[in-house]
Amino acid sequence: MNYEFTVTGMTCGHCEKAVTKAIQKQDPQAQVLIQRDYKLVQVQSTKEREALRQAIVEEGYAVAP
Repeated sequence: MNYEFTVTGMTCGHCEKAVTKAIQKQDPQAQVLIQRDYKLVQVQSTKEREALRQAIVEEGYAVAP
C-alpha cells in the first residue's frame, strides 16, 4: 500500500532520519520518501496506515488526520 502523511515538526535531516527509522521499525521493508519542505512523508508498506501514523507520533511529530 502507498500512504501519504502530512507531518509537522521536521526541521532537519536528523528529523527525517528519525521519522524514517520509526516507520522502518514497524516495517523494515518500508520504502520512505520525505519532502520536508512540503511536510510530506510518502510510505510504501504492507503495514496498516494507523500503525505507521502512530510510530511517527510516538517519535514526537504531529501527523495531520
